[in-house]
Amino acid sequence: MAEYVVEFGKDGGRVEADGRLDAPAYHRNHEPIWAVLERFLNGRRGDVLEVGSGTGQHAVHFARHSPAVTWWPSDLNDAHLRSIAAWREHARLANICAPLRLDVSDPDWDAAMKSEGGPKELLALFCANVIHIAPWRVAEGLIAGAGRALRDDGLLFLYGPFKRDGRHTALSNAVFDTSLREGNPEWGVRDIADVEKLATAAGLALREAVEMPANNLILVFVRS
Repeated sequence: MAEYVVEFGKDGGRVEADGRLDAPAYHRNHEPIWAVLERFLNGRRGDVLEVGSGTGQHAVHFARHSPAVTWWPSDLNDAHLRSIAAWREHARLANICAPLRLDVSDPDWDAAMKSEGGPKELLALFCANVIHIAPWRVAEGLIAGAGRALRDDGLLFLYGPFKRDGRHTALSNAVFDTSLREGNPEWGVRDIADVEKLATAAGLALREAVEMPANNLILVFVRS
């Protein structure tokens, strides 16, 4: 397991006999996240990659609500990949694909995705709660690869806590950031400006920063 992966199923959460894991955060945030994604994806067709799918619950929920979109979940953790596959089998939806093993810290992860039978071009890439619990090279690889993999009208969605102009948006985020950095100095809540710099280098521009519950944001990037 990569050093930056947080593994579900080891926190006392429920594990089904078929390997399905349950993430408490899913039950809190899947509806508000989908409300944002739906606004941008409604009426569109194509392939959407989810990076760091975790349990696989989000991908199933999104696929169920967007039958014209093909969803590609991915992760690097073996237990997560088993859970994603089990949730996919449980849901029996035609528009959710088998999970891909992806390490977006690899500069060529998008080429590896294609070589493994993944999508050739993306309508969107969605990533939730990853770049603050990973070294900065993960954000670098993720966004650079998105710039190459997204089609001309493609979208990049990043969900999680973020700082604005070097300042936390809430005291709880500051406390969370401190705890992350104490556990691993390479982790931490990222500043929107730093993420924007990566996006600019990848040919992407910040279109919208959507306020979300629990002091989170969804950053929406498009072709610049």
